[in-house]
Amino acid sequence: MPNKKNFFKRVLLIFLLAILVILGLIGFKVRQDVKGVLVWEDEVKAAAKHYNIEEYSDVILAIIYTESKGNHVDLMQSSESKYGVRNQIFTSEESIDSGVEHLAEVINEANKQKCDIWTAVQAYNFGSKYIDFVATHGNENSLKIAEEYSRDTLAPLLGNTEKETYFYKHPMALFYNGGKLYKNGGNIFYAESVKWNLKAIKLFSN
Repeated sequence: MPNKKNFFKRVLLIFLLAILVILGLIGFKVRQDVKGVLVWEDEVKAAAKHYNIEEYSDVILAIIYTESKGNHVDLMQSSESKYGVRNQIFTSEESIDSGVEHLAEVINEANKQKCDIWTAVQAYNFGSKYIDFVATHGNENSLKIAEEYSRDTLAPLLGNTEKETYFYKHPMALFYNGGKLYKNGGNIFYAESVKWNLKAIKLFSN
């Protein structure tokens, strides 16, 4: 019996050590990614000031983390919002300027319709029509509302009339619905991801 207890204690210790190592590696990776994003902090603040959303500079940095972690020329993946197609932006400075301009537009529209900032952030991914939808569903973004819009409005509009889904291996998605997104329906977890990435930036920015 003592040998059995010692065996289980060792297994538990090894398991806990493995978890600590994994968490340490994740923390190191996140810190490195945050450093890569913060390289663009001055550029972000200048663009935010230009478009009169300076108070949301930290949200812009979190969007960069979400979109590219600072490791892509099109840092804010703003080519589609500016040109209607991907891969038409060839400098990070243009990406920031275009992305911040688009974010300012959806923030202003959300404010006009008395919706919260996270409605605007989700609209950065879904498009500005999402703000109209939220305005008639309580004026506050939520996963439930985002999922309904993705499934019933955005996906069919872009050709997915059969409500087809695909696997999305994000921890938040796995926990919420087993990792499911609607084809052509944007990312219902976008605003929530930006929230978490904003926390990571604040945690590791010192």
